[in-house]
Amino acid sequence: MCLSSSIFSPVSIRLVDGSRHCSGRLEVRSHQSNQWSSVCEEDFDQQGAEVVCRELGCGPPSVLQGALYGEVEAPMWTKGFQCGGHESALLDCRSSGSERNTCSPAKAVGLTCSEPVRLVGGASRCEGTLEMKHQGEWRPVDYYYINVKVADVFCRGLDCGSAVSFRDRDESSERSVWWIDPFCLQSVSAPSECFRSVNSSSELHLTCSDLLLQPIISVSSSMYGVSEAQQQGAQVLRGSAFTICCSIQPQYPGGSFQLTFLFFNSTHNYTKPAVNHSAHFLFPAAEPAHQGSYRCVYHLYVFSHNFSSESRLLSVSVEDPTPLIIKAVLLPLMLLWVNVALYFYCKTTRGRKLGRREDFELHHHHLGVEEAEEEGAQGAE
Repeated sequence: MCLSSSIFSPVSIRLVDGSRHCSGRLEVRSHQSNQWSSVCEEDFDQQGAEVVCRELGCGPPSVLQGALYGEVEAPMWTKGFQCGGHESALLDCRSSGSERNTCSPAKAVGLTCSEPVRLVGGASRCEGTLEMKHQGEWRPVDYYYINVKVADVFCRGLDCGSAVSFRDRDESSERSVWWIDPFCLQSVSAPSECFRSVNSSSELHLTCSDLLLQPIISVSSSMYGVSEAQQQGAQVLRGSAFTICCSIQPQYPGGSFQLTFLFFNSTHNYTKPAVNHSAHFLFPAAEPAHQGSYRCVYHLYVFSHNFSSESRLLSVSVEDPTPLIIKAVLLPLMLLWVNVALYFYCKTTRGRKLGRREDFELHHHHLGVEEAEEEGAQGAE
């Protein structure tokens, strides 16, 4: 499990400026100093990353990259870490003998650890029973002292926004759970040291704000009897009918779709109930006023709270059908003219060839007659 430094109060390491609580730029604080220091990438390796992630109670390291979460900030940690990967704390690792005086700003250690926490049993990955992986085993979490701040940490760690609701839920029978000792968290640097294996019938159910998936928006326009759906943008003919469809993958029943039309500084909204997780907005005749950007917003009331999710923007342009009509008329006429011209050309050419052949045969016939008459005359003499 990955919680913020303000909750765990770690005394030696932290990850800052990351989008989650198991990611960020590595900073180290020695036991003798109250000052946080950046770490140079050249003084850190994969084994050190494994130690840091484990010390913070996170999963194994997934990304280790310089300047991923910002540049080196003064002061800088002067000695390199030589970890074996098995240490329980980064400051338990051996240090290099030489000290570093300079470090490129782009070489600050940026680290992303995996999140050994999940929500199960719900219709969304952002709602359900909280489970943690500790010592290689997934178990429900029993955290009696949870508050909004802690619940927010869990939701952000799952990339699910902020916490909307949380509650302890009692099951009919006891089972093995991970119990988090809240008093332990205030005195240790490694949250994993505060996990206890106990039997309990209580488990934590959490609902986060990013509960819903992103809706899908598409447009279909009937042109020449073909329905066309575009992903990035769409062109529709002026005067033709077009339909914008809002849909979402099945999660919860009900809800409604709001189609928002944006054109310069004006906004228009259309609302329809979700039927089979979708809604269709028909525009009988496309006009220039329909040209602009459209977005689908899905609204749902569930778990005693209102949730919403927005689709991407879809651009729609309205085209003048006149050029297409001209093309549709002229092209067949041109093809017809070409075919007629070819027909007469072929006919004329064929007639000339036949005429030449007849003249040739007639000429040979006359020559044959004259030769026969000459031969006859010679025979008579």
